[in-house]
Amino acid sequence: MTESRTPAVTVPLDALTALVAPLGALVDAVRLEGGYFATSYRVTLDDGTRVVVKTAPTDTSRLMTYEKDLIRTEALVYGLAAEHPALRMPRVLHTDFTRTILPSDVVVASWLDGVPQSDAGFGSFADDERAARARRDLGSLIGRLATVTGTTFGYPQSPALQAATWREAFTAIVEALLADAATWDLDVCADRVRAALDAHGHRLDEVVVPSVVHCDLWPGNLFVDPATGEIVGVIDPERAMWGDPLVDLVGADPMWDGLDRPEDAALVGALDVTSPGAAERLLLYRMWLALVMTIEGSPRGYTGDWAQWYRTSSHANLLRALDALGSPKPARV
Repeated sequence: MTESRTPAVTVPLDALTALVAPLGALVDAVRLEGGYFATSYRVTLDDGTRVVVKTAPTDTSRLMTYEKDLIRTEALVYGLAAEHPALRMPRVLHTDFTRTILPSDVVVASWLDGVPQSDAGFGSFADDERAARARRDLGSLIGRLATVTGTTFGYPQSPALQAATWREAFTAIVEALLADAATWDLDVCADRVRAALDAHGHRLDEVVVPSVVHCDLWPGNLFVDPATGEIVGVIDPERAMWGDPLVDLVGADPMWDGLDRPEDAALVGALDVTSPGAAERLLLYRMWLALVMTIEGSPRGYTGDWAQWYRTSSHANLLRALDALGSPKPARV
């Protein structure tokens, strides 16, 4: 398949040198592939230490509403993880939020061993003990994330997408997505989405404690030991929010392949996914993620066969969630 995704920003070598100067002298820099949003470099310092330098897109006119200042969220979550080593995230070594060396925020973090699960030779659903081990570790990780709590729901860097209750915050988040869809002239069944929120929003009131939610625990962000499947590291929490831990089950299975199956006790762990409230909330989160994925290709300029598949599949998942939520279809004229 041919494809085109958002072009990564090329960071000049002198800028990378200045950004890592508080840590040491740069001797080598390699741009890391695989990101869909930010630009990352592996930098080797003169003492042999490897670090990752990550910066966000500079064209803010092509960001979705919730994507503002995401590098600051990444630094925040890494800081929280430093107090909870079992979360297995990199350490923040340096940040630059002045936007003087580069026109966007930068975080410099420690290098992780292991390889992304997406490159490890086994998938999430493989009939393989390594995949089973990764699912067990992921379930434990989601449970540990749920114990890290805050005081306000929503996105850390977006006051307009925060609220005292999860229902208010989630509603604001969804409304922002609908506004983004309108900006890019995309049909995302806005009336059906709002109807689903009206009908099932009371289930969101069952969540009363804001937990840290990574939101993007797909295999590309999980570093594993390829021989055993053990998760040895977790990266890219820039999309994290304070919310319901069940959101991470959806983020771990973005194409809705079945990772939130109640029978998969290794992944679900202690989370309730079978009560009426939990089941309805999972569907609302499916709707939310499908909205994000349906919309994001337009501001990012995705083109080609891959982009068409991504958009079509995401929109199909949006309809699937709306149908499951019983959101009425528009009457035919």
